[in-house]
Amino acid sequence: MNIGIVSTGIYIPENYMTSREVAEKAGIPIGVVEEKMGIKKKPVPGVDDHTCEMGIKAARKAIEKAGINPADINLVIYIGEEHKEYPLWTAGIKLQEAVGAYNAWAFDVALRCGTTMMALKLAKSMMVADSSIQTVLLAGGYRNVDFIDYENPRTRFMFNLAAGGGAILLQKDHNQNVLLETEMITDGSFSEDVVVLAGGTKLPISKEALDARLNYLDVLDPQGMKLRLEQKSMENFLKVIKESVQKSGYSVSDINYLGILHMKRSAHDYVLTELGLSENQSIYLEDYGHIGQIDQILSLELALEQGKIKNGDVVVLVSAGIGYAWGATTIRWGKESCK
Repeated sequence: MNIGIVSTGIYIPENYMTSREVAEKAGIPIGVVEEKMGIKKKPVPGVDDHTCEMGIKAARKAIEKAGINPADINLVIYIGEEHKEYPLWTAGIKLQEAVGAYNAWAFDVALRCGTTMMALKLAKSMMVADSSIQTVLLAGGYRNVDFIDYENPRTRFMFNLAAGGGAILLQKDHNQNVLLETEMITDGSFSEDVVVLAGGTKLPISKEALDARLNYLDVLDPQGMKLRLEQKSMENFLKVIKESVQKSGYSVSDINYLGILHMKRSAHDYVLTELGLSENQSIYLEDYGHIGQIDQILSLELALEQGKIKNGDVVVLVSAGIGYAWGATTIRWGKESCK
């Protein structure tokens, strides 16, 4: 049974923050922002660019491109962030209603920047297991840029956080753009390294917490995290790619395109080199920054627009997220089942 990608949708806010603005806010040279961090500009939310709303806009684009009746969607999985319009709110149900998927049921999933990879694995498994699920919509938004304090040097590696929405439509027995295997790794030893201290049950929001700027992302043990993460991050990043490809019946040498999240330029280049890929077999998202779990959908759309993906190509989407989670999904692109 094939599960195929019918269409995708992307929503990017009109507002941008430039590299110069990031540099000025952080008090660092613009050269560091552009060359080391790899940020030329990044989208930031406008007044109406709420998290679920951006996912709704992306979902509508995916539905329109697919030419399907939204009433035919059986399941909606919200892949956006937990930072959304309201706390304790199931955004997937709102998204379902907004796009007209009245016959579907919906729920939210979360694995930070690894959410889309995890949701693809989950959706495929559910479609295989449940004969009533024929068409699935994955959609959501991201604006964790709201949690960045540019005056905090401990969070410098997250200065690339941006905003946007993305969507993927999957269909059973769709023999195009076939979703193959997804590999995931999580490591709980990093689970409390990157947190927003205020706003949970341990430290509720208060005037004192706000005054102390505890409502922003922070790194509790920056040196310890760096030491531990350097030992595991790239190893696990490459491992999920290799495992996903191999379980899909291919080898790393078969990869034609890598849809990779935004990271510092040296890390991006390192991954391509380790996999034997050229610069033309990926897209560096220096004009978008890091839109969390939306990066892979964005990279896929940009690659198709630029003609970097052709019929029969082996496409791998890969993510890494705080927590820490790594994930990769292999897709056999095109109309034919080529191998």
